[in-house]
Amino acid sequence: MIRASQQRKKKIAEESLTSGGGTEPEAPRVLVFHPELKRADQKASWRDASSRLAESISLTGALDFEVVGADIVPIAKVRPSTLFGKGVTERLGLQIKAEEADIVMINGQLTPIQQRNLEKEWKCKVIDRTGLILEIFADRARTREGRLQVQLALLSYQRSRLVRTWTHLERQRGGRGFLAGPGERQIEIDRRLIGDKLAKLRRELEEVKRTRELHREARRRVPYPIVALVGYTNSGKSTLFNQLTTSEVFAEDMLFATLDPTMRGLILPSGRKVILSDTVGFVSDLPHDLVAAFRATLEEVLEADLIVHVRDVASAETEEQRLDVLEVLKELGLQKAIDGEELVEALNKIDQLKGDDLLAVNESAARHDNTIAISAIKGTNCDALLGLVEDRLTEHMPVFELCVPYSDGKSLARLYEHGEVLQRTEGDDGIAIQVRIDSTRVGRFEDWCAKSGFEIHVV
Repeated sequence: MIRASQQRKKKIAEESLTSGGGTEPEAPRVLVFHPELKRADQKASWRDASSRLAESISLTGALDFEVVGADIVPIAKVRPSTLFGKGVTERLGLQIKAEEADIVMINGQLTPIQQRNLEKEWKCKVIDRTGLILEIFADRARTREGRLQVQLALLSYQRSRLVRTWTHLERQRGGRGFLAGPGERQIEIDRRLIGDKLAKLRRELEEVKRTRELHREARRRVPYPIVALVGYTNSGKSTLFNQLTTSEVFAEDMLFATLDPTMRGLILPSGRKVILSDTVGFVSDLPHDLVAAFRATLEEVLEADLIVHVRDVASAETEEQRLDVLEVLKELGLQKAIDGEELVEALNKIDQLKGDDLLAVNESAARHDNTIAISAIKGTNCDALLGLVEDRLTEHMPVFELCVPYSDGKSLARLYEHGEVLQRTEGDDGIAIQVRIDSTRVGRFEDWCAKSGFEIHVV
């Protein structure tokens, strides 16, 4: 293991993690600490400490940092100044010095005061879970909207931490002459500049949102049903997306591989076309400010006619991850979809299971009508998943019956184009057609039948 030189440590310390860029000759050495309250609340008890530590290591590794150590740190109570008690802080400082760590990642939320004091005590860069996730988002966002959202969340996060970032922020700039007052401190100038930048970013983001709304309006006029893939980060959503649409969306075994929403057309077994949307992965303890900043990314879920919840059943915490996803969906106002038939569960990664574990997952899927066990990477049961998606999309669509004269081939072609023909019977007066119509098209279908002189009946 290559030890970090003092010169390299100084260079890394001077560079902000939130700068969003630059390739470094050597990966920073990172220590990961997970603070665990001895009396945790009920929500925190969804996960045990070791699993939460493992996730924080994966988060850190998503930026190609060199994780040189990771520990669970039990604490009796949260200290407002340093989070940890004096003895624990000193002990961790010795470990940081021994490992020659450049960065310490605290798997939790630090206040600006706690962050400043810990950096002063440990003499190295300290980041919390929020800062790390922001850095990942900054590294992965590709679309203009994604980059704007990252910058917005990033600046909001930085604004509260100016007090501990740079020593020069304590300087004051005065005016000239005896009328001049003490002037404006550098920290106040920087806060004002960040405020101006935030206002500009919000204006730019609103422009992007208006453009996206125009695109959604265009889809509503077509329209095609929207199927949204949701799930915990690294559950295999993008892999499934690529499998179903034969696309090449970035998909890797890492947290937050996908940040920007991607949409592709998809043909179902019946020939009906739908729009499939790949969305950002969810994660536990995601800060509310960050959720708000990326709400536009999740707007496709709000517009969806059907939600496919992709779960990593090979994970030891698959049930806890499920609860996290459902909690976010509830916050988005999708409780009705969760309770009804508008959510399908895809139990992914069965290729990683064997024996009793595989049998248990298959039996669980068989017991629930809206659940199916799949392997996105191998394509196992993906056709069955499409069939289930089609069943759920069509079960509430009305079916109409009408008779089309043999001479009216144009109307017959229109029925095949804009509906799903279920039954066709040739009679003396013409062709009796049973056609299923998308709920969004019923009004226009009835108007067209009235203008064309067709008598229709609901089956």
